[in-house]
Amino acid sequence: MAKYSRQDILDLIEEEDIEFIRLQFTDIAGNLKNMAATIDQIDKILDGKCKFDCAAIDGFRGTGYEELFLVPDLDTFVIFPWRPQNGKVARFICDVIKPDGTPFLGDSRYILKRAISQAKEMGYDLDVAIKTEFYLFDLGEQGEPTNHTSEKGGYFDIGPTDGGENTRRDMVLYLQDMGIQVESSYHSDEEGQHALELSHMDALSMADDIMTTRLVVRTVAKRHGVHGTFMPKPRANVKGSGAHYTFTLRDKNGKNIFSEPEDKLGVSKEGYQFMAGVLNHIASMSVVNNPIVNSYKRLIPGYLAPISVGWSSTNTSPLIRLTSIGGDGARIVLRSPDGAANPYLVMAACLCAGLEGIRNKMEPPICMDDLNGEEDNNQKLPRTLHEAVSLFRKDEFLHEVLGEHISKHLIQTKENEWDEYCRQVTKWELERYLGTV
Repeated sequence: MAKYSRQDILDLIEEEDIEFIRLQFTDIAGNLKNMAATIDQIDKILDGKCKFDCAAIDGFRGTGYEELFLVPDLDTFVIFPWRPQNGKVARFICDVIKPDGTPFLGDSRYILKRAISQAKEMGYDLDVAIKTEFYLFDLGEQGEPTNHTSEKGGYFDIGPTDGGENTRRDMVLYLQDMGIQVESSYHSDEEGQHALELSHMDALSMADDIMTTRLVVRTVAKRHGVHGTFMPKPRANVKGSGAHYTFTLRDKNGKNIFSEPEDKLGVSKEGYQFMAGVLNHIASMSVVNNPIVNSYKRLIPGYLAPISVGWSSTNTSPLIRLTSIGGDGARIVLRSPDGAANPYLVMAACLCAGLEGIRNKMEPPICMDDLNGEEDNNQKLPRTLHEAVSLFRKDEFLHEVLGEHISKHLIQTKENEWDEYCRQVTKWELERYLGTV
């Protein structure tokens, strides 16, 4: 990530003929929001004086204030490569503050920054990589999204079988133009399913990059006449789309503290303890990692998605895969989150749970590789959003990590979402029962 001063920004605006600035922020649900201003407002923007009606954003309304302010992170300044070359459009990712200048506790980016500060106090920095999956679907006659695709590609296929090859290529090129390094891109397992792997970054930069990647995927897809979606399970009887987070903890000298050459798996005691902390809270963390009703249609047996709380060093489909293969040292790969999750909250929850594991010297459960097929006895992940909310409600540690504002909002909105879902009568129910009951 570039390091910009205020003068650097002003110089770039003039040199690049930038006319519009978008101020982006993420709501609690993980949706990217923004408002635009012309370059005439640049001093106001850089001074953090741009305000917005917080009542318009779900979960942002507060007591004692009607407006919130956007403070740009100068290092997130990039130019949108798909916008006109004359009168260009650039963006900042912003922190959200209250009128008195204090952080807004519903700002998930602030929650992650607070977790990162706790790690630094212990002498650690969190690096994160991600593999994010998504589908490219055809558009309907009126331009509406569908869940149909005309392409027939599978894992690592090439064109013309891989119908999304050129679309993915433009995604990668745009992301590179915006300073985001894509380690690899490829067709995933199902027809219309694709994957991007982003290289290791510090946690805050990675969360920002994930939000930008989602924007780029959807934007490029539309320009290619298809619809890009990170919906966890957009079709029945196919594998869903996940977001696999790879965690590495480093000391102040940049050393990977998860690595220990003398261990049979190449993993240090801190690595096992961090993993144990994550596993200790992972079930009640599901409302963060898997935040919508549809998330739990992915987490079912038979589709390579995790369903049990456990870990493996050899199996490729457990909840956590612990690996030291390659030149990066030991790494913890968490496979349960999906593309509907707010990445700032996912990383904050995982980081703080892992740090708790190190502080309390927690021991992980027995490795799934050593269970001889008895992993069905392990604790299960929630099967529904309702169950996930119930578990989250009881986890005071996660409430402290996310704060009272976000925790209450998650419980209320997700209970409402579940209630709304339960009021629906689905096509499956009609086909199964209407003629027989």
